[in-house]
Amino acid sequence: MPPSVYDDILGVIGNTPLVRLNRVTREVAATVYAKLETVNPGNSIKDRMAVRMIEDAERQGLLKPGGTIIEGTSGNTGMGLAIAAIVKGYRCIFTTTDKQSKEKADALRAFGAEVIVCPTDVDPEDPRSYYSVSSRLVAETPNSWKANQYDNLSNSQAHYETTGPEIWEQTEGRVDHLVVGVGTGGTICGAGRYLREKKPGLKVWGIDTYGSVFKKYKETGVFDKHEIYPYVTEGIGEDFLPKNVDFSVIDHFEKVTDRDAAIWTREIVRQEGIWVGNSAGSAVAGLLQLKDRFKAGETVVVIFHDHGSRYLGKIFNPDWMRAMGYETVDGPTARDLVKNKRVSDILGVEESATVAQAIRRMTENDFSQIPVTRDQRIVGSLSETHAYASVVKDPKLLEEPVKTIMQKVFRFIDIETPVTLLAPMITPENPALLVRDFKAGQTYILTGSDVLNTF
Repeated sequence: MPPSVYDDILGVIGNTPLVRLNRVTREVAATVYAKLETVNPGNSIKDRMAVRMIEDAERQGLLKPGGTIIEGTSGNTGMGLAIAAIVKGYRCIFTTTDKQSKEKADALRAFGAEVIVCPTDVDPEDPRSYYSVSSRLVAETPNSWKANQYDNLSNSQAHYETTGPEIWEQTEGRVDHLVVGVGTGGTICGAGRYLREKKPGLKVWGIDTYGSVFKKYKETGVFDKHEIYPYVTEGIGEDFLPKNVDFSVIDHFEKVTDRDAAIWTREIVRQEGIWVGNSAGSAVAGLLQLKDRFKAGETVVVIFHDHGSRYLGKIFNPDWMRAMGYETVDGPTARDLVKNKRVSDILGVEESATVAQAIRRMTENDFSQIPVTRDQRIVGSLSETHAYASVVKDPKLLEEPVKTIMQKVFRFIDIETPVTLLAPMITPENPALLVRDFKAGQTYILTGSDVLNTF
């Protein structure tokens, strides 16, 4: 039994409870338990590896007294680092993305950290990315150390030494399946490696998101940049391959849509009374998609990474859920609108093509707008009216690359989005939507005229 009195808050980390799920897993034949990492002092599993990374850096002489900890973080790792920094006397500077909930950044600032918000939709190598900005800050800040949770193997080692053994002991060795959302890879690979050593037949299931590279890389060995596009789900998926992701430990990756992740996050709270964050919703949605892989008499452990308080402005805000098209509303959906559409593979124009070529393509296909692509990734758009206005003002633009006048990228929506929620998303400034059938791998363009046909 762990002690009940500690010298400081860091002693409280770990030894989190295992709780049986009874309602959200009704359709699963196996017994399912959730590992509640929400009870850590920073309300997430990241506390475990944050302290381990700091203590390893201290032992190696990389982090010295009075130093500054710098890290790119979605919020939870930053919280763990900030708590440890207070106890140990360090300063913290964190970079994060504009995709993350405001509550996460506010929480980091509450613990005395400086937070710099960077754009989400840029490549990791882009100097504006939160990875690149954090690396630049290390070079500019004396006596600083970058935790680098993605490639710092102290991350997975923390879970090999704590999370895995706890699950083994709590299930008395009866665990048959481990289900974990994959971001840095530390949790699933550390805990999974330990449990595999104890029970070689145990299956490790990684939950991924659409817009991430993990699943295809696992299945084909190909790092496909065409898999990468913006997604909403926080805490899982990546557009690069962290060193902490040991693909040999993970048996299978299951992708979950943003919409399903958000809906199941709320359902865990409503049906189980457990207040969890976005990655828990992804994990349960993925577990349900995999339900035929789990048999009666088996034991499944799913990790609930963080706390719902980090998502009050998003998933637990009804207005945000409606604006994103995630609310469940009766009536037709985007699937009904696109089922008879002729074009399912998006016909776009490369950003290097001339404006004249883009206009010709729109004319030939009777399009009023067209996506603009870079290496087959959608990076912008061009509408007929904008092209017309631009060329009338300056005819020389006809021979310029499309990227000189392209507009912002069309918004992606899930094919299950109700029509009543998607209709307000189409405006004069945003004349089209990209409807994505994630599971079928198909994308459709939806315009106002398509919606009008439903009224």
